[in-house]
Amino acid sequence: MKITRSSRRQLQLQNLVFLAGLLGVIGLLAWLSTRYSYEADWTSSGRNTLSIDSRKLLDEMPEPIHITAFARDTPALRDHIRDLSARYQRYKPDVELQFVNPDADPDRVRELGITLDGELLVAYQGRSEKVQDLSEQSLTNTLLRIARQKQRRVAFLSGHGERDPLGQANHDLGKFGKLLEQKGIELDTLNLAATPAIPADINLLVIADPRVTLLHGEIRLIHQYVRNGGNLLWLVEPGSLAGLEPVAEELGIEFLPGVIVDATTQLFGIDNPAFALIPDYPMHTVTREMNSLTLFPQAAALEVSDSEIWQAEPLLTTLDRAWTEIGPLSGEIRFDDDSDERMGPLDIGYVFTRSRPKREGGDEDSREQRAVVIGDSDFLSNAFLGNGGNVELGLNLFNWLNHDDQFVTITARTAGDVRLELGKVAQGVIGFGFLLGLPLLLLGTGLAIWWRRRNR
Repeated sequence: MKITRSSRRQLQLQNLVFLAGLLGVIGLLAWLSTRYSYEADWTSSGRNTLSIDSRKLLDEMPEPIHITAFARDTPALRDHIRDLSARYQRYKPDVELQFVNPDADPDRVRELGITLDGELLVAYQGRSEKVQDLSEQSLTNTLLRIARQKQRRVAFLSGHGERDPLGQANHDLGKFGKLLEQKGIELDTLNLAATPAIPADINLLVIADPRVTLLHGEIRLIHQYVRNGGNLLWLVEPGSLAGLEPVAEELGIEFLPGVIVDATTQLFGIDNPAFALIPDYPMHTVTREMNSLTLFPQAAALEVSDSEIWQAEPLLTTLDRAWTEIGPLSGEIRFDDDSDERMGPLDIGYVFTRSRPKREGGDEDSREQRAVVIGDSDFLSNAFLGNGGNVELGLNLFNWLNHDDQFVTITARTAGDVRLELGKVAQGVIGFGFLLGLPLLLLGTGLAIWWRRRNR
């Protein structure tokens, strides 16, 4: 093709048009990058992304969230706070972050009680709380507490050998009680012998395995509390009901004799057969998000009769291979057809609801009464709380009984195991290979190439 002056001008014009178009596309992309953003988290556990539990909570908080960080001009600290807040801001744009140098405003720091460099003050709808642990779990738990419209107050019955919600013994509930307090739930103990009345401002009464029979007056107060619409969590161990038969009759519950035995536990390395495993759950608000098995030591089976007042639903049901063992749990244990033993599946937990008129001065929570009865109290004890999904189940129970259905268990986001552990032999092979093997290989390759070229 012959290059003429006209063809040269056409080529120049084409180049100018191409350059103008390219610059236009680059400029358009640059403008779009200021309006829209896209980020991807490629870590194996997604540890740089806000967890689904935190996102669910933010969905329940339509108003803006204000975070004030009292941090000195330390780049590493402020960058860590920005990264943590950015997880929430990417999902909820009206999360506002403001930095305050505590040295520049000491009066405000002293007035708010700020004691740590990097401490956060989180505010929502006029309520605020401080955060010292700069993690998603701590910040989300704080948001959960200030998102509650009012303080939830839970009373644990005491004075009869019940499980202590703040105790540290293996059979007590201290670890779980601490988790409840972190969720913004106020815990009280209620001794009806010292305070002969159940306070009207409690949201939930917990009866956790009393070992001594209650007095007649105490039983009457609890029975009246249930009949008047109070929410109840009753944790029962196999054996005596401590005189609470009127409460069981009110709910229509019958406790089957014996202890639930489940041979399936041997598959999980549990030698004691008196452990009930619950792998599957109904589509109830308490359990519909659960996918971990729960473990119940020394549990009792329940049966519920039809009631015109209460709506009862089984919440925890054992496997078919479980049964109620009436005899001693020693030697060879097997199901006896000729006895009162009952073959599985067996129900060890029920939820009860009933409608009631709205109380004067009450809120939406007063329109439905809720109760849960579980034939075991060990699953929340310090000794067994860490098994399977016991923690998640316990927190979900308390949230549901407190009419906080929208709140979920906030779990810690942990990074995957990225460590590489090598034995001494592997370390020796790698060390020898890099220090001697690889240099000798490169030297030999060079000598071979030199020898071939020399002999050409």
